[in-house]
Amino acid sequence: MIHLDSFKIAIPLKKKFAVAGGEATVKTNLLTVLNNRYNGEASPSVKYGPSMEDLQADIQKGLELLSTEERIDVEVLTAIDEYDIHPVARSALMAMALNYISGETGRYPWEVLSLGSPVGIKSSVTVAIDTPSEMIEAIKSCEYNIVKVKMGHEEDILLLDALAKINDKEIRVDANGGWSCAKAEEMIHRLAEYGVRIIEQPTDEGYVKEWKHLKGKHTEVELIMDEGLGGLLDYSEHAALVDGVNIKMEKCGGILEGIKLARQARRDKKKVMLGCMVGSSVGIAQSVYMSSQADYFDLDGPLLLENDIARGIRYDRESIEVDREMIGGPRLKRDVVEKYIQD
Repeated sequence: MIHLDSFKIAIPLKKKFAVAGGEATVKTNLLTVLNNRYNGEASPSVKYGPSMEDLQADIQKGLELLSTEERIDVEVLTAIDEYDIHPVARSALMAMALNYISGETGRYPWEVLSLGSPVGIKSSVTVAIDTPSEMIEAIKSCEYNIVKVKMGHEEDILLLDALAKINDKEIRVDANGGWSCAKAEEMIHRLAEYGVRIIEQPTDEGYVKEWKHLKGKHTEVELIMDEGLGGLLDYSEHAALVDGVNIKMEKCGGILEGIKLARQARRDKKKVMLGCMVGSSVGIAQSVYMSSQADYFDLDGPLLLENDIARGIRYDRESIEVDREMIGGPRLKRDVVEKYIQD
């Protein structure tokens, strides 16, 4: 007998999180729970959604479908992968089911899927859009060695001179599709001269075909696709045009599609980044499980929250480490979760 449930949580952020096209000071997500132990997290994008109403409806639909399964095993993960629900909802159900299989079989979640152990994960930490002076101060004072700077706004060109003077950190840039082709060409050129090697989504997805031209002579720069990339079908349409992909569980629908996407990208000699939405360590768990398939990591979602809500995944500065007790996935901190539950 299995018991399935979901509930809404609203977690304040340490500070406002703003990207080109969206912002939040409180992050509202849905948790899915199986037998009061095994968890998944549905984390909608602050820019693209879906709405909480739509997400709740799809989570409920998915839970009802899952309740009809005779047993929850690896084959059920494939069934979940085919549920006709939003990928954010599908990912949460996938994580919950995988954690259940892990707990019931006494194997680590990555072992269930025959993946390598999660070691050597070094994540960037995000400096969100703010005034140029606030962003520069945040970059300089950041205790992490890999900093992803959000751009794609009118004043981001004012950051360039300051970035040129920062030599004790690896700087990555994410424009979230906020640059025109003309501005992207200028920014890529100048950022490359200042030593930036990884730039995410310089333009809207409609202009990805221009990316190779925007790089010009700066072949050392890697342009990573995020917006517009869901699963394998999206990848196949853009693979020849990009240097790498940012795979997010919430966009591809969970770890099964994520693995397929990462493996195909590697066969094509593309770089693989694993990213996340703003959410807890429950939400990044699937990406941690498949970390052996990636080159870069942008899994700082829990660091943006006032409090993480689970145990099992921890940060030692930019290094992400996994507890030995991770069989069954992250464990909720009940006293913390109760503060953030919404009706």
